[in-house]
Amino acid sequence: MLPFPIIDTHLHIWDTQRLSYSWLNDVPKLNRSFGLDDFNKATGDIDIEQMVFVQCEVDSRQYLDEANWVAEQAKSDPRLSGLVLWAPLENGVAAASSLEKLSGLPNLKGIRRIIQFEEDMEFCLQPKFIEGVNLLADYDLSFDICIDHRHLANTITFARQCPNVPMVLDHIGKPAIAEGDMGLWAKQIVELASMEHVWLKMSGVATEADHASWTKEQLKPYINIALDAFGAERSMFGGDWPVATQAINYSEWISTLLWALDNPSEKELRQIFRNTAKTFYKLK
Repeated sequence: MLPFPIIDTHLHIWDTQRLSYSWLNDVPKLNRSFGLDDFNKATGDIDIEQMVFVQCEVDSRQYLDEANWVAEQAKSDPRLSGLVLWAPLENGVAAASSLEKLSGLPNLKGIRRIIQFEEDMEFCLQPKFIEGVNLLADYDLSFDICIDHRHLANTITFARQCPNVPMVLDHIGKPAIAEGDMGLWAKQIVELASMEHVWLKMSGVATEADHASWTKEQLKPYINIALDAFGAERSMFGGDWPVATQAINYSEWISTLLWALDNPSEKELRQIFRNTAKTFYKLK
């Protein structure tokens, strides 16, 4: 599929016997444990050199348990070489105590505190949240931005207030592909990309379309607009497994992305599928 091993910057694994994930009650297809063995079966003979784990919205009281559990899983598979964990950044400077607890874990690379599910559309503009995100610079950590298209305007304002924290936009900002509504997203993604400390994950795109009837032709313009905005130098591949399996399997996502990229050079492919990830997450 590709003539070199790839890096997956967006892997989820969870254990429903050990930890609680309330959101899974609403997603029957995903409401079971998914571990590294399952991931290996799903990816087959695709050559994956490294993976970055991204927090899975475990019930917040268990965020340290999730962190420690994933660190244990990484001992069995050294490819799991980056961890993006959860912390209560909305606590402002008080979040430092949580970051101190997490900072001792090997391969901690960043924090994701999801914005998308907050009822307050201005959650990311709260002074304490911005204060907490800016703390990440003191720990040499990045921030994964998880929103949907409705939050882009406020996210642009938020990102401007955290210029020293490297950020990556998960799932190209979750445009309303199923509704065919591109207009405002397309303009705002360009504005967000104008900030050089903000990067892009090519992940989770099919999930934003109709899970049963999406087409690669439908996804292509969104992929192209996002890539044109950020460029290959700030764009990275993410599998978003197993969440993405609601709409697409792993190899199908890679082949769809390759098709949408319009005959990219091997240099561009290596950038998107390897080099950007190494640079942003400081993978060894």
